[in-house]
Amino acid sequence: CSLVSKFFFYRFFSSLFQDNRIRTSKYNIFTFLPINLFEQFQRVANAYFLFLLILQLIPQISSLSWFTTIVPLVLVLTITAVKDATDDYVGTVPFRCRPQCHTAMLSLQNEKWMNVRVGDIIKLENNQFVAADLLLLSSSEPYGLCYVETAELDGETNLKVRQALTVTSELGMDMSKLADFDGEVVCEPPNNKLDRFVGTLYWKDSRYPLDNEKLLLRGCVLRNTEWCFGMVIFAGPQTKLMQNCGRTAFKRTSIERLMNTLVLWIFGFLLCMGIILAIGNSIWEEKVGKNFRDYLVWEDVLSNSVFSGFLTFWSYIIILNTVVPISLYVSVEVIRLGHSYFINWDRKMYYGQRDMPAEARTTTLNEELGQVEYIFSDKTGTLTQNIMVFNKCSINGKTYGDVYDEFGHKVEISEKTPCVDFSFNPLRDKKFHFYDHSLVEAIKLGDPMVEEFFRLLALCHTVMSEEKNEGELVYQAQSPDEGALVTAARNFGFVFRARTPETITLYEMGKHVTYQLLAILDFNNVRKRMSVIVRNPVGQIKLYSKGADTILFDRLDPTNDDLMYTTSEHLNEFAGEGLRTLALAYKDLDEEYFADWMKRLHIASTTLENREELLASLYEEIEQDMMLLGATAIEDKLQEGVAETIACLTLSSIKIWVLTGDKLETAMNIGYSCNMLRDDMNEVFIITGHTVLEERSCIKKVYLDVYIKFTSCPTVPALVVGLWQPDSCVGISLQAHALEADLECLLLDTACLCKTVVCCRVTPLQKAQVVELVKKYKRAVTLAIGDGANDVSMIKTAHIGVGISGQEGMQAVLASDYSFAQFRYLQRLLLVHGRWSYYRMCRFLCYFFYKNFAFTLVHFWFGFFCGFSAQTVYDQWFITLFNIVYTSLPVLAMGLFDQDVNEQNSLRQPKLYEPGQLNLLFNKRQFFMCTLQGIYTSCVLFFIPYGAFSNTVRDDGSHIADQQSFAVTIATSLIIVVSVQIGLDTNYWTAVNHFYIWGSLTVYFSILFAMHSDGIFRIFPSHFPFIGTARNSLTQTSVWLVILLTAVICVMPVVAIRFLRTDLYPTLSDKVRYNGPLQRVRRTSSRRSAYAFSHQEGYGELITSGKNMKAARLFPAPPTGRIPGSSSWIESLLKKRTEMASGAAVGPLNGSAERSKSENTPVQQQHID
Repeated sequence: CSLVSKFFFYRFFSSLFQDNRIRTSKYNIFTFLPINLFEQFQRVANAYFLFLLILQLIPQISSLSWFTTIVPLVLVLTITAVKDATDDYVGTVPFRCRPQCHTAMLSLQNEKWMNVRVGDIIKLENNQFVAADLLLLSSSEPYGLCYVETAELDGETNLKVRQALTVTSELGMDMSKLADFDGEVVCEPPNNKLDRFVGTLYWKDSRYPLDNEKLLLRGCVLRNTEWCFGMVIFAGPQTKLMQNCGRTAFKRTSIERLMNTLVLWIFGFLLCMGIILAIGNSIWEEKVGKNFRDYLVWEDVLSNSVFSGFLTFWSYIIILNTVVPISLYVSVEVIRLGHSYFINWDRKMYYGQRDMPAEARTTTLNEELGQVEYIFSDKTGTLTQNIMVFNKCSINGKTYGDVYDEFGHKVEISEKTPCVDFSFNPLRDKKFHFYDHSLVEAIKLGDPMVEEFFRLLALCHTVMSEEKNEGELVYQAQSPDEGALVTAARNFGFVFRARTPETITLYEMGKHVTYQLLAILDFNNVRKRMSVIVRNPVGQIKLYSKGADTILFDRLDPTNDDLMYTTSEHLNEFAGEGLRTLALAYKDLDEEYFADWMKRLHIASTTLENREELLASLYEEIEQDMMLLGATAIEDKLQEGVAETIACLTLSSIKIWVLTGDKLETAMNIGYSCNMLRDDMNEVFIITGHTVLEERSCIKKVYLDVYIKFTSCPTVPALVVGLWQPDSCVGISLQAHALEADLECLLLDTACLCKTVVCCRVTPLQKAQVVELVKKYKRAVTLAIGDGANDVSMIKTAHIGVGISGQEGMQAVLASDYSFAQFRYLQRLLLVHGRWSYYRMCRFLCYFFYKNFAFTLVHFWFGFFCGFSAQTVYDQWFITLFNIVYTSLPVLAMGLFDQDVNEQNSLRQPKLYEPGQLNLLFNKRQFFMCTLQGIYTSCVLFFIPYGAFSNTVRDDGSHIADQQSFAVTIATSLIIVVSVQIGLDTNYWTAVNHFYIWGSLTVYFSILFAMHSDGIFRIFPSHFPFIGTARNSLTQTSVWLVILLTAVICVMPVVAIRFLRTDLYPTLSDKVRYNGPLQRVRRTSSRRSAYAFSHQEGYGELITSGKNMKAARLFPAPPTGRIPGSSSWIESLLKKRTEMASGAAVGPLNGSAERSKSENTPVQQQHID
């Protein structure tokens, strides 16, 4: 349990509020028994057996002992309860054993998280998790600033800025002042809105407004801040993180729900048989039985034949109850437990780098893994490693990053490829790797364009630098992209060392150079670019700009046309490799012009009306006629095997939806990188809007467009849904309208027509709403996978929740049903373990119902020949041992080990997964067929021995047809028939299968001869009175001929039907099993990308204001503005291509369209805003 530094005093009657305990367990000591029994008796079969137990306690109607039901029922309930308690306990162990963070100073004391209460003031240190929702009071940074990482909440790894009130920031870390703090906070009640908080602080007779910028939420991590103090506002379940987590629901598989329905059907069938036999008993007693009453006198309780039929009805209900034996549920739990251990023991799902095996955290959902139709995946940390790497670049028309051999052929980069030696740079980042030596040579030769390229990367950013030890630099970047670019410049000799509000200090090829920072033209979602204006040591004023090529190319000097054409070709190559691209340009500014521009900028920044429009106009003015330097290409590293996994899962007809908190461009880039967006998707439709009307009109238009595409061509494009868009002015996120009641069905219909759906800018609760939407209307099995606390809600909502034990804590794992370390293991979990579990469970259930119908219905036929007296065919011991001993182990072996195809073919042929999605292997039709087979077998088992014994004598001429010999013959025939049947049902034979089948036959004959032996009679004469029945019966040749004839007639129709079906109508698994693996069709894909900016406005204003630095002089920076893009550069580029392509025709493109992979495979994008 993590410790936090905490004061001894409490505020606001903290005992009236929730404490900080987070209970992830479903049960406690007091609620376990009632809740668990309630859950278990939701299974209709358990309630059914309880009802039978009550009936067996009535001696007038029970022909079987009560212990034959109560012992198995108690055993089933106990085993299941122990399993549920173990699952619940094991699931909470990691939470109770969280790592500790020790802090203590002066009057502070270390305290466990669980003891923190509302009103406490706690201290946090750098890199610590925030223990509860806190009101920030003071911090180590100037003006009460602090930086937090919110990946646990929204999946975003870029840093966020929080700032304390001025009046509380003065408290600093003065213990006496903090101890005297007696403010009172009045705020909104606990809610799940991560981007909103409304409250007021009353202190020293003054009122201070509080908003979300003053709050540190539980789950955040303090970064780049030495310490801070905060007062607890919400604790425990009331924190916004836990409010977004949703409630833990009791999950049941579709097969289990179907079994409940089938049990009701069987109970109805049982009632019908009981009524038929009861009516028969009444008629028989009235017509025939009265002739025997003179010497077989009725008991006093029986008054007439109708009442006799009534009692007989309940007697047959007890006798025939074995159509659904209680051992079924014990066997199901054992099979599920075995499948769970197979997942835990799978070495191919073990991640050695972090010593993390796969873990089945529940044992009740294994077969559901074979029926998944929709996968809802987080992006950050789930599909990606969230690691950006500088991969390639284009400088002055030349590309760098590829490696060529001595013959000029391109070489694939591998671990054996030698890296560039950066030892000439003492400030290099040793983790950085680059393979093209020519770029370093250009740097060493002093190429001015290359130097200017890396100088721009080192200056144009908002990265913060920490240098704890000499030469040990740590960069805190607002987005991973910026960190990768600054790190690349650092290794190539242009090291960003430090910054103040007015200067930026670089270390250029071993020399310290300080640039005067004159202005930052910050990024926003409209500008899609960032610029800085600096004065170099020789007095020149330069503007450096980086941004999306579609934006930056419009603002280049006309003399750059040739270079722009070449660079755009390089960008196409980079985008085709799935790299995130960025264009770079610069401009020399005249001193007089810049002074005049700065005056106008100052006036615009202080204007109250139309400020944004004025600033945007000034930014647009100065960012014109720039000179192109080149472009960068960053690789957003996917986890290993993500693209292949998604391609394979898509081939298995699983629809994959990505739900991410990232912005639209980033989400689409990852979509192209991981094969979700492909060449055959000729259009990408985007739904986004700020109001209900905008969302409604947008969805309707996209639905019509997608429907037209769907009806005209089966290859349907992807759909990208922006569920909430940030307001670029104030940074507040507007809530989504697409999930409102009147739009959700239309949104779902539109999404389901598409092959790929990406929902971006979603909150944790909205992720759960999307999952619930599909569950509610599509009635399909859903799986949610994520790695952070922001994914907990959707993990709990989906039928199956999978947690990735990644970089964002253990919250997702704790809430999940299955966990592992890498996304690629999902392929094996579903296509191998899930498919096998579903296949085995279906085969098990089909066989189990068959054998029990065959076993039980013999009593029904016998009723017509015993005066409907509720007399059993078999002796009581055979009835007791049939499901527990004689037939339990072979069917368990089949349920645990059987497989129609091996794991290699399961992965090689993803289409084998489809029967589970379509529920083909066990459904109501399959149950009906099993029932018919069982009825047929029971008829053969009864009537062939009955007819044969009517005219058969022993070898000595005496009559053979006594009731016990008849029972032994039928029982032996039944055991042999069901053993042969399970042999036919088994596709994968192991030593265990052989041992269990032959062993069960051996055990049956051993027990049979023992129960009819002289020795057992002498010990228990009243329980085993039939001495020598088995010996006398099974030594007769005629009896074995009857058994053989019965077995052949039972089995041969099944063999014939299966042979004809496999020969005439083979399934895919039949083809793979008998004809060998089929040729797999590989899917081609394009991976397109563009530069992903940060998720909100940058830190430009904050940096130039100096509020985040310990500096005396402050230099104000203007706020950002907005500017529409144009398409002039694209038209010029097309004209250039037309001239060079000797007649090749290229159609006009929209200025806001994404760059296609190549000229031969254009991908259009329709953006509806």
